[in-house]
Amino acid sequence: MRNIRFGEGPSFSRKGLKTAIAATLAASTLVSVAACGGNDTATTEDGKPVLNIAVAKHSLTKKMSQMKWVSDLEKECGCVIKWQEVSSDWDQKKQAWFAAGNVPDMILKGVNMTDMATYGSLFEDLSDDLDKMPNVKEMFEQVPTAKKIVTESDGKIHILPSVKKGWPTTVSHLYINQKWLDAVGMKMPTTWDELYDVLVAFKEKDPNGNGKADEVPFDFHSPGTGGFGDYQPHLLLGSLGLTLSSNSGTGYFVDDNKVQNFFIDERFKEVIEFLNKCWSAGLINKEAFTHDYSTAQSFARGEGDTAKVGVTWGWTASDRFGAQLADQYEPVGPLKAKADQTEPVVGEYRKDSLAYNNIALAISAKTKNKEAALKVANAFYGEDMSIELLWGDLGTDTEKTGDHSYKVLPPADSSKDSSTWKWTETLADDSPSWIREDDEIEYPADLIEVQEDEKPMQSAFDAVDTKNDIMPAFLQLSADDLKTIQLNNTTILNTTMSKFSTWVTKGGVDKEWDAYVNTLKKANIEQNIEIYQKAYDDYMKS
Repeated sequence: MRNIRFGEGPSFSRKGLKTAIAATLAASTLVSVAACGGNDTATTEDGKPVLNIAVAKHSLTKKMSQMKWVSDLEKECGCVIKWQEVSSDWDQKKQAWFAAGNVPDMILKGVNMTDMATYGSLFEDLSDDLDKMPNVKEMFEQVPTAKKIVTESDGKIHILPSVKKGWPTTVSHLYINQKWLDAVGMKMPTTWDELYDVLVAFKEKDPNGNGKADEVPFDFHSPGTGGFGDYQPHLLLGSLGLTLSSNSGTGYFVDDNKVQNFFIDERFKEVIEFLNKCWSAGLINKEAFTHDYSTAQSFARGEGDTAKVGVTWGWTASDRFGAQLADQYEPVGPLKAKADQTEPVVGEYRKDSLAYNNIALAISAKTKNKEAALKVANAFYGEDMSIELLWGDLGTDTEKTGDHSYKVLPPADSSKDSSTWKWTETLADDSPSWIREDDEIEYPADLIEVQEDEKPMQSAFDAVDTKNDIMPAFLQLSADDLKTIQLNNTTILNTTMSKFSTWVTKGGVDKEWDAYVNTLKKANIEQNIEIYQKAYDDYMKS
């Protein structure tokens, strides 16, 4: 199961919390905040330093005490770690700490660059502590991008990143039921018109062969009120030559080094018109604008050997449709909007945000055990430890096969796929870790599968102008600029996402388009574009 995440900035996966709520929570939890922050007992009876570490965990992840690498970490650093494990309501807890002015000794995964723009004074500036974290220092020397994405405009470093390798170009891949295609006697579609004809056949010809009209030709999960996410139909913009990358969930993209927003781009209207055509013909799941990812995924896994969905997006076929149905599905290659178009189809390009993470670790400025905290931070970036943080304990989930070589073992629970198992066993993609470029890794099944599934789209990835058409994942924005963008987005995204669902299901986009664009301009969408343009220019110069 993919942990759905998005680029840094005002994306809908990181919801803000109103000040009043934060203040109320802070008042009601002040005692517990002090207990987990820098004011807690600093040492044990035998003199070992105590670190209180808060971690924002995936809901699947087992307790930290059940991970062998945790006890190894304590031994290596000569400390005792008290974990505060949070799998829900993280933003509320975080805002309570911020309001109280006191945070745990260390936080894993749960704070981001947006937080630092306002609350950076609560955290240690690590830029002058690199000599005490030799693993981190070496990572920054060998991977300059890792340092670049966490270094603020004044040179401070409040957050440490993570670095991975072996990940695909994007997380969202379009799949079609090949068994259904064979059943209706049609070929893999290469244009929107061909896709439409296939979807009609899926609806009318009982391709799953059970004698029931239970097939859903086309499905996706409901977009949020704060923008688009993974596996959603804005991805069809690539058919029109518009390159989606990081931060595109809220509409922003780059064309020839110029930041733009597709919510006011005519190509977005074309996508809506095609989707409305499909909806009007009954080809899209009637629940597409109401069911969440988990519900959509469960539905896509069908009933036994009987598939229910013809076309949809997913991480891998096995993740989206389950092991029993995965073999029925094939990845779809580039889809042209029109057969005679000259504009090349481009694929969503997310290599930077998939290889790097700039929200991995932060240390409290008030910790009484800074030296121990730095030892722990450094240990996370050790070679063996990084493997364990990403995929699970050595000897159980992973195996060291040489000095710099590792094998990710199959799930101990054979009923689980490798992606789900990773999130069950360890902190996975959210961990502070560094996978070295010279590490030789036998990857798990999901990464092997996803690399294969991307092959049909390779020409679309090759068509991306990676120098001039990519929106960086890790733009640095000032606190004032962030507040401006978020304030403007309140109106912008409420308007765009509401109109998107209305226009797809009821039509009217062509008639209302000009008035809609004017509304977004009055809501300062152009001001947001200017802010992002400046941040983009600064990033490209650095």
